[in-house]
Amino acid sequence: MFRDQYVESMSILLPRSNKTNSPFRYPGGKFYARHIILRYIPEHTRYCEPFAGGASIFFAKKYQSYSILNDLDGELMNCYVQIRDNVEELIGLLEGIPAQKELHHHYKNNFNPGNDLERAFRWYYLNRTSYSGIMKDENCYWGYGSKYSMRPENWPPHLRTVSDRLQGVELLQVDFENLIDELSDGFFLFIDPPYFGADQKKFYKCNFDYEDHVRLSNCLRRNSDRLKFLITYDNHPDIRNLYDWACSIDGQEWNYTINRTDDQRNGLKLEDGYRNKRYKGREIFIRNYQDYTGMPHIPLQPPHQLAAL
Repeated sequence: MFRDQYVESMSILLPRSNKTNSPFRYPGGKFYARHIILRYIPEHTRYCEPFAGGASIFFAKKYQSYSILNDLDGELMNCYVQIRDNVEELIGLLEGIPAQKELHHHYKNNFNPGNDLERAFRWYYLNRTSYSGIMKDENCYWGYGSKYSMRPENWPPHLRTVSDRLQGVELLQVDFENLIDELSDGFFLFIDPPYFGADQKKFYKCNFDYEDHVRLSNCLRRNSDRLKFLITYDNHPDIRNLYDWACSIDGQEWNYTINRTDDQRNGLKLEDGYRNKRYKGREIFIRNYQDYTGMPHIPLQPPHQLAAL
């Protein structure tokens, strides 16, 4: 018992980044929109993200005593669990391993994890060194740049900060409908589903079909009297029709974190070194409440530092 207490006390003294950012690069993530989204979040004591992904809003918002992060991607959720429960062991596996294209190829194609910790190590390394954090095998290409990407020596202190934030958080891998129906009254949900018009099969391992969009709308409607929710969606007329019962649908704009993974006009792909420009997307925020605090946005870092996150 005394040894465990000593190890825990020493761990507290280890360096941390103290940056409340997601540990991952995530395609379609809300890092660039978090200062807008936080203004719409009402006061709450219980918080849930049914489609966690990179969970940029969870890490940006103020701490709540009870939070749930859920995603169907088992590799993603295993990585969250290992960061929460075994962060120093994960850091030990990452220690001394540089960001190199050859290693990216090795861990993607040749490395066979022997346990959950090694699975998390592989997933994290590939995520931090792949273009826009895309983890779909056929589009998971080398995309690390030393000038803009988080450097490997900075991974451990940030992982410790993330681990601290994840303590006490419930991490799940279940269908969104089952999760939402079983939540107790009073939860606030931030919902960031795969977008209706997105070419999601290029970016994500779990597909989300039209029937799933309908299921989500129906699920939220029947729970709307006991849960508050904010949804971010692409501005599509079918989505507006699905949520014509909601309290408010607001238009918003911000820069996407990814665009396409290829240049169809010129026949270029990521493996050829193609990099597309960011572009401004038109999104909608859907909510079932009027009362929100108009929370001031959190300070943003200078634009030249954003890509490193």
